[in-house]
Amino acid sequence: MTSSQTLRAVSVFDTVASLPLLNDKDLRTHVRFLVNLLGEVIEERSGTRLFQTIETLRKGFIRLRKEHDPLLKEQLISVIKQLDDDTLRDVIRAFSIYFSLVNTAEEAFHHHNRQIQLRNGGDLWSGSYLDTLRLLKSEGVTLEQLQQLLNTLNFMPVFTAHPTESKRRTVMEILRRVFLLDAQLTNNPLTAFDEARIRAELKRQIQLLWVTDEVRPIKPSVRDEVKNGLYYFNVSLFDAVPRCYRNLGNAIRRVYADELDANPHFQIPQFIRFGSWIGGDRDGNPFVTAETTEMAIMLQQRTVLRRYLDDVTKLMFLLTQSEPLSEISEALAADISACEQRFSDAFATNQQRFVSEPYRRKLYMMRFRLEDNLRLMQQYFKPEQHVESLGVAYQNEAEFLADLQLIHDSMHHHGDADLAAAELTDLLRLVETFGFCLYQLDIRQESNRHSATVAELLQAGGLSDNYLQLDESARQALLSDYLRSQQRVAIDSSALTAETRETIAVFELMARMQRDVSPRVFGSYVISMTHEASHILEVLWLAQQSGLAGYDEGQAFCQLRVAPLFETIDDLMRIEPVMTALLENPVYREMLGASGDLQEVMLGYSDSCKDGGILASGWNLFLAQRTISTLARQHGIQCRMFHGRGGTIGRGGGPTHDAILAQPAGSVHGQIKFTEQGEVLSFKYGNTETAAYELGMGISALIKASRGLVTERPVVNDEYMSIMQSLAETGEQTYRQLTEQTPGFLDFFYEACPVGEISMMNIGSRPSHRKAGDRSIKSVRAIGWVFAWAQSRFTLPAWYGIGTALSRWVEEQPERLVQLQQMYRDWPFFRALLSNTQMSLSKADMGIAANYAELCQQRLTTGHVYALIFSEYQQTVRQVLSLVESDVLISENPVLALSLRRRQPYLDPLNHIQLMLIKRYRESIDDAEQVSRWQDPLMRTISAISAGMRNTG
Repeated sequence: MTSSQTLRAVSVFDTVASLPLLNDKDLRTHVRFLVNLLGEVIEERSGTRLFQTIETLRKGFIRLRKEHDPLLKEQLISVIKQLDDDTLRDVIRAFSIYFSLVNTAEEAFHHHNRQIQLRNGGDLWSGSYLDTLRLLKSEGVTLEQLQQLLNTLNFMPVFTAHPTESKRRTVMEILRRVFLLDAQLTNNPLTAFDEARIRAELKRQIQLLWVTDEVRPIKPSVRDEVKNGLYYFNVSLFDAVPRCYRNLGNAIRRVYADELDANPHFQIPQFIRFGSWIGGDRDGNPFVTAETTEMAIMLQQRTVLRRYLDDVTKLMFLLTQSEPLSEISEALAADISACEQRFSDAFATNQQRFVSEPYRRKLYMMRFRLEDNLRLMQQYFKPEQHVESLGVAYQNEAEFLADLQLIHDSMHHHGDADLAAAELTDLLRLVETFGFCLYQLDIRQESNRHSATVAELLQAGGLSDNYLQLDESARQALLSDYLRSQQRVAIDSSALTAETRETIAVFELMARMQRDVSPRVFGSYVISMTHEASHILEVLWLAQQSGLAGYDEGQAFCQLRVAPLFETIDDLMRIEPVMTALLENPVYREMLGASGDLQEVMLGYSDSCKDGGILASGWNLFLAQRTISTLARQHGIQCRMFHGRGGTIGRGGGPTHDAILAQPAGSVHGQIKFTEQGEVLSFKYGNTETAAYELGMGISALIKASRGLVTERPVVNDEYMSIMQSLAETGEQTYRQLTEQTPGFLDFFYEACPVGEISMMNIGSRPSHRKAGDRSIKSVRAIGWVFAWAQSRFTLPAWYGIGTALSRWVEEQPERLVQLQQMYRDWPFFRALLSNTQMSLSKADMGIAANYAELCQQRLTTGHVYALIFSEYQQTVRQVLSLVESDVLISENPVLALSLRRRQPYLDPLNHIQLMLIKRYRESIDDAEQVSRWQDPLMRTISAISAGMRNTG
C-alpha cells in the first residue's frame, strides 16, 4: 500500500499551478449582467415606457459626468418634473435596486478573489491572518509568546439599532440569494447550460426585488429591531465564527509549523464575543422599558437554543460510529449509562434507539434536553398554551458545554481526532462564544435620569432632602457612605414617579435575568453624558438597592460592570479628573475589584465630532485613550476601550482594521469593544463569507495592535504629537466658527439638508431629536446630523476644518509639508485620518450640494454659509492631495475609487428627484393630502441614496 506521506505528495487529479484573480473588467461584466436583468424585469413587469424613462435618465446623467452640458441637465430635470406619481416611485425604486445589485456584485467579487488567493496557497491579502502572523514571526514572536498574546484577546462587536439601516430583512434575504448565485458565475469553467440556469434563477430573484417593497410601511418597534439584529446571527455569524477560528488555526500551522511539534499543548482560546444595545439602550428612547429588555433577552436566548438544537440534530447523522467498530471513553460510557436513567423518557417510543451507536445515543438525549429548554421559552412567549416543562432542561450553558466536551474528548483519544475537529468543534466554539444568551446585552441610560432617581429615593427614604443641590465632593461622600453601609431604601413604590419606578425596574430585571438566564446575559451598564465621578457611584447605589452590588460579611460584591461614556470634547478633556476621583475612591475600587478589576470606558465618536469637528474629535479621543491607559497602569487594573463608532467617517467609521491599528500604542491591551451600527451591519454581516472576512480583519488588527504585550511597544514621535495638537486646535476653531459663530448656519442646516424628512422614516424606534421642536445642534442626534449632511452630498462632518488646519500650519513654514508627508507614512493614526478624509471628500459633490443650498429661504445669509463650506472643501482637497503626494483622491485604493466612480452617475438623478420632492413636500406642509402624496417617494429617495453612498449613518 502507498504510504500516507506519498499520498499527500502525489496529486491524483489534474491540477493547475494557480488560478487567476478577477479584475475590474470582470466586475463590470457582472454588474452589467445584473443590471441588464433588472432592465428586462422592469420592461416585462412595468412596461416599455417606464424602462425608457429610466434609460433616458441613466444615460443622460452618465453623459453629464463625462461632459458639462447645461442644456442636457435642464432637459433631464424637466423629465423628472413631468413624471407622474407612479412613474416617479418606480424610477426611484429602479435606481435603489441598482445600488443593491452593485453592492452585492462587489461583495461577491471580493469574496471570489479572496477564495482564489486561498486556493492558490500563496500570499494572502494585507490584514489576513497569514499576513499578520508572518509579521509577528519576522519580529521574533515565538509560538509561546503567540499563545500568551492570544490568551489576552477579547474581540467584541456590539450591534446597535441606530436608525440608518433602511433595508428590510425580507430584501436582505433576497440579496443573500443573489450573492450566492452571482458567486456561481465565477466558477471556472462555466458551461452555456450553467449560465442559462443561473441567469434564470437570478432573474427570478431580481423580479422578487422589483415586486417587494423595500420601504417599511410602518415604523419598526423595538421588537422588530431586536429581530433585525438576530437575523445576522442566523444568516451568517453562527457559521462565520467557527470559520474564523479554523482560518486562524490554518494560518498558525503554515507560519509556525516548525514550532508546533514542540508545543503540543498550544491552543487557540475563545476570544470572540458579541454584544448588543438593541432592547437595552433606553437613552432618549421611551419605547425601551424593562419589559422590552426582558423580551429582547428571551428572543436572543430562543435564537441560540434553536441553533444548538439544529446542530445537535445534524451531529446525530454525522457521528455514526458503532460499537465494537469504534471505542468510546470510560467517562462517556458512564455518562451515557447515568443519563439513560435520568432521561429515560427520551427513549419512550424505542428503548433500543441507537443502542450500539454511543455518540448518537448521547446526542439524542442532549437533543431531548434542549427541546425542554425551548418548552420553557414557550411559557414566556405563549403563556396561554400552558406548555409544561419535562424537568430535563439544561440549567446553564456549562452543562451543555460539558456534554459536548465529553464527546469531543472521547473521539480525540480513540482515533477520531480529525472527525472531532470538524462539526463538533464548530459547535463547541459556538457554545463558548454565545452561551445560552447569544450575546451580552448592554444597558444604557443618561446620567441625569440616575441623578433624579437617586434624589427621589433618598428623599423618600428620609436620607437626604437636597441631593441635587450638593456639590460633587459631597455627592461622592454621601453615595460612598451609603454603599458601604449596605442601607437599602424601604419605600412605597406607588409614591414614586413613573420615571423612577421604571429606572428601578431595570435593575430588578438585571438581577432576575442573571439568575434565570445566565450570569453572562448583561454586558456593561453604560452611562451616557458622564460628567462626574458621582454619576458612576449613583448607578452602583441603585444596583445595591436591587442586590446587584454591595457588601456581604464585609466582602464587596458587584454583579455589573459600569462603563462611563464620555461624548463631548469637554467630557473627553475631563476624563483624567473624573476617572482619577473614581479610582481613588476606596469603595468604588473595592467594587471594581469584585467585578473583575476591569474598567471599561466608552468613548463617543459621534457627539464629539458634532461638537468640535473631526480633527478635535479624533485627536481628543486619541489623547483620552492614552490617559485612561496611564491611569489603569497607575492603579494596577485592566482597562478596555469601548468605541462608539458609527458607519460614516463623521461618526468614527471607516475600515475596522485600520481603525484598530490607529489606536495609541499600548492602549489596546488585547481587548477591544466597538459598536456596529446602521447599514454597516448588512454590509459586513449580511453574508457568511463576508462576515468571516470582516471578523478576521478586525481580529488580525487586534493581534497587531496588542503585540506590545509580548514585544517592545512602538513609541509615537513627540514631534508628531505636537503637530497634531496644533492641527486639532486650528481645526476645532475653524469648525466652531462655522457651526457656532456664522449667522444663519443652523437655518442652513435645517433647510439645505433633509434632517426633518429623515426623522419621518420608518427605520428606527428612536426619535431623531433629544427634544422635540428644538432646532439646536445639541438637540439633533449625531446620527441625524451626519445622515442629513450625507444625503445632501456635503459629507461635511467628516472633513470640515482639515483644510484650514493643514494650510495654516504649512503656511508658517513651507518645509513643514515634508514633515506632514513623513508623518503620513510613519504614523497609522494620521494615515487612517487622511485616508478616511479622502473617502469622504470623494463622496461629496459640491455641485449637487449647491442645489440643496438653494432650498434655503434666506438666500443672502445662507449663500454665505455655502460659500464658506465650498471654500473649505476646495482647500481640504488641495491640502490633502499635496500631503499624500497624489493628483487624485484615494489613489492608494484604486478598487474603492472605481467603486465610487461607478456610483456617481446613478446617485445624481436620485439627488435631483429628492430635491424636487423636498420642495413639493415643504410647500404643501399644511395640506395633509399633498404631504402624504410626496412623503412616500421622498422616503424612498433617502433609502436609495443611503444604499448608493453605503456608509451614511
